[in-house]
Amino acid sequence: MKKIILGLAILSIYFVNAQAYKGKYDRKFQVGFNAQENATGINVSYDYGAGDNISFGLSSTYLLSVNSALLNNDGNDDFNADITDRFDIRARFNANLGNVINVGYNFDVYPGLSLGLKNFGGHLGVRYFFTEGFGLYAEFNTPFSKYKTGTLTPAEMLNNQFTLNFGASFNL
Repeated sequence: MKKIILGLAILSIYFVNAQAYKGKYDRKFQVGFNAQENATGINVSYDYGAGDNISFGLSSTYLLSVNSALLNNDGNDDFNADITDRFDIRARFNANLGNVINVGYNFDVYPGLSLGLKNFGGHLGVRYFFTEGFGLYAEFNTPFSKYKTGTLTPAEMLNNQFTLNFGASFNL
């Protein structure tokens, strides 16, 4: 029993030392699941710390599974989701607020802005690191301004609507 308690104590100290955002020169890589209306896919992102609470990066999503209503529409190609509808890449800016609001060294909250192939938008994300190199993340993304005006087809709405990303985050 003493060994179990000692092991848990050492493990908890190890977890406490994990830091979610270190500031300038910090590098994060994230890979996870993307969910949105009519599709699911994979999201990858990279963030680089430019200052104490500022980071810049890239985020990309590719939709692997698209609702069958958006495939094989022989009568109307506008409803078919092709690779340009499934793929998106964005430049992003984050304000890393974890140490500003004092939620703990291993937890980070980061609102931000993004400029992608389909829209200008914003995101709100959280990261929690269990160890120095591994954690989990979740992000909520929404467009503020879409490049194409008017009524969008369901295929054009892919990567151009509210999305949720969650997965693994790594310190590099």
